[in-house]
Amino acid sequence: MENIFLFSLIIGIVSSLILVPIYKREKSNENEDKQLKLGALIATLILLVLIMFSFYYLSNLDRNLSSLWLLTIIITALGAVLATGKERIIKAVLFAGSLILAAFFLTAGLFNADEKYDKAKMEEKVEIKTFDEKETPASVPPQFARNKMRKAFGQVPNTSYFELGRLQIQKVNGDYVYIAPVEFSGFFKWWKGEQTPGYFILSATDSTANPKFIKEEMMYTPSSYFNKNIERHIRMQYPKHIFYGDAQLEIDDEGKPVYVRSFGDFISARNGFTVKGLVVVNPKTGKTTAYNLADVPEFIDGAVSPEVVSLQNSYFGNYVHGFWNSKFGKSDVKLPSDEGTEANVTPIFSEDGEMYYFTDFTSPKEGVDSMLGYSLTNSRTGKATYYTGNLEESYMDSQGALQIIEKKFIEKKWHGEMSVLYNFYGEASWLTPVLDSNGFLQNYFIVSAANPEISTYGITPNEALKQYKTALQRGGGTVDGSSKAEEKQLSGTVVRVYKEKSGDFTVVSFLLDNHQSYMISSEKNPKSIYLKEGDKVNITYLATDEDFLPVKSLIIEGLD
Repeated sequence: MENIFLFSLIIGIVSSLILVPIYKREKSNENEDKQLKLGALIATLILLVLIMFSFYYLSNLDRNLSSLWLLTIIITALGAVLATGKERIIKAVLFAGSLILAAFFLTAGLFNADEKYDKAKMEEKVEIKTFDEKETPASVPPQFARNKMRKAFGQVPNTSYFELGRLQIQKVNGDYVYIAPVEFSGFFKWWKGEQTPGYFILSATDSTANPKFIKEEMMYTPSSYFNKNIERHIRMQYPKHIFYGDAQLEIDDEGKPVYVRSFGDFISARNGFTVKGLVVVNPKTGKTTAYNLADVPEFIDGAVSPEVVSLQNSYFGNYVHGFWNSKFGKSDVKLPSDEGTEANVTPIFSEDGEMYYFTDFTSPKEGVDSMLGYSLTNSRTGKATYYTGNLEESYMDSQGALQIIEKKFIEKKWHGEMSVLYNFYGEASWLTPVLDSNGFLQNYFIVSAANPEISTYGITPNEALKQYKTALQRGGGTVDGSSKAEEKQLSGTVVRVYKEKSGDFTVVSFLLDNHQSYMISSEKNPKSIYLKEGDKVNITYLATDEDFLPVKSLIIEGLD
């Protein structure tokens, strides 16, 4: 508090000296003129200090001198008008200087587009690694998770005081979970309650799991007021830091909560942003610590806020050839999708547990749902990779996948949420949870990005994936297996056979004498419907480590 008062006082003194005329007016009493000037100076100083203090306290704006550029114009303009003689000339020069400074700040965005692009430039690759079929993606949609938490709100003491806060996804003790703080529902509830009672936690992979309320008293929160407001508290501790994005909750492996917020630097002249680190706040004690990105505590997944990543995606997509090209020619411009679950990006996890923000990019041309590429940004380091996809194929973007779901379930009025692109069996594919009109999860939908006619759905992601593999085997797609899969050949005797109708074709599952199960569609091999126990077969299959291995070719001795 002392810092903001001292800053306001210094600015008030300097502004008062510029605003109040120094030289006496002609034909005026000298003593009377001094008293008037002193009174005016003191009154102006008090008024300006109050205005400056209120503005910076309420706005949480950084207290750097560059934040005063607009005030400088106003003060020097009024000072020049009120002054006379040589003093007016001097203050007019100051006013002209403030206009030049303002022009520099206001036009910075026209000239620093190349620098913004350089800061956001991504490493480029063709395709992400193929998804490991043994893993379960973090696929519970946020809207469904929030609905579950709201229904469990009776676990919160003094329920009427509070409401559910911002939902976050992170990894805790190796599990992917959603967390959401309990927040005050208004000023008077904060005045009476003083502190929030805790947060909710819910599995992000198991749609049948129920949320659990964790008691952890928090005094510094986004819904608190005055100096207990988390963003104002952070600003008081770091008055000159440049923050971007909201404060968000993270918990360590012991379940202890902290609030984090990203900080960095302007690209130039208070325009643009590049991330450098984050501030961590203990919401119970208010203790704050600033970290560079390289030194972020291990338990924090979202060191770089989703708002920062969304901004970087915008720089990368729009400013490839500068500012004016982004407005007119739009050569090579690609627009980041706005379908993400957090600030237009979607958090996902890799096989090794690292969190990334996913975004797909589309054409600026209206009516086009073709994807130009997609990016993954590491949530701890901010390092991003842009994937072009198979350039010989045209990939459908996330909006196109959502439209397919809407048409598929048009009578039920179901819709998709949280579309994420995966590499399933070598096929770029959209995995999307499907919700009903009340926000309850109904199924998981998978559609090929290159061949939209290939799609399927299931109750769980793994069930949908199993059905999708069958759909790919029926034709139209190429089941190349996972990144760890090898194509192998084998001869054996059939021990058991199971045949299941799937559309116009039959899926044949069979067990060989090596105690391994295999699967093939009659569309890929029509003679497979004649397979019976005791047949000797030669097969080519993919070693995907699944229970039923996909067969690419089947030869039945005596039939072929």
